[in-house]
Amino acid sequence: MKKTVPPLKFFWLLLLIIPILIASPLAFAHTGDGPHNGWLHGFAHPLSGLDHMLAMIAVGLWAAQAHGRIVWLFPLIFVVVMGLGGLFGAITLPLAFAEHGIMLSLVMLGALLVWRKHLPLSVSLLLIGLFALSHGYAHGSEMPPSISLPSYAGGFMLATMLLHLCGIGLALLCKKFAGTRWIRFSGIIIAGYGGFLLIP
Repeated sequence: MKKTVPPLKFFWLLLLIIPILIASPLAFAHTGDGPHNGWLHGFAHPLSGLDHMLAMIAVGLWAAQAHGRIVWLFPLIFVVVMGLGGLFGAITLPLAFAEHGIMLSLVMLGALLVWRKHLPLSVSLLLIGLFALSHGYAHGSEMPPSISLPSYAGGFMLATMLLHLCGIGLALLCKKFAGTRWIRFSGIIIAGYGGFLLIP
């Protein structure tokens, strides 16, 4: 019989993760490696904003709700397309939907987690691609001009993949020890935060 963690204890376990997420960008802020270090600067960038972190973790959670190769396909496609979006941002190619795309990614990914909606693969990949372009563009457009684009992009792509893995790991822990309702609860928080950001 599968053992489950009591809801209250699991809630406190989730709360323990929050200080770790908050402390990550603070740790990089005190390394002494500023914009001249492209890789570290790029790695720290997705960890410096709650919108980026929640969206990346949500992609992992959503991928884990699927089965088979999709679990790894979504994060891989996201990271590759995000790198392209980073290039667009670095060369200042205008993408009008980028900022709203970030906020909508939180709302839509959160909603998909709540309703456990399985979309057709083509639609899922289209959404993943649009979200990835938006987040990548934001990373690239904020790249300091004094650092190397390849090292900066390598940094934020690696950090993004690690956040995806965190989302997959959290989903697997929820399924094994606490039930899928916690994944749906996280979707409410993620969508709610995205909706808050959309308020003018």
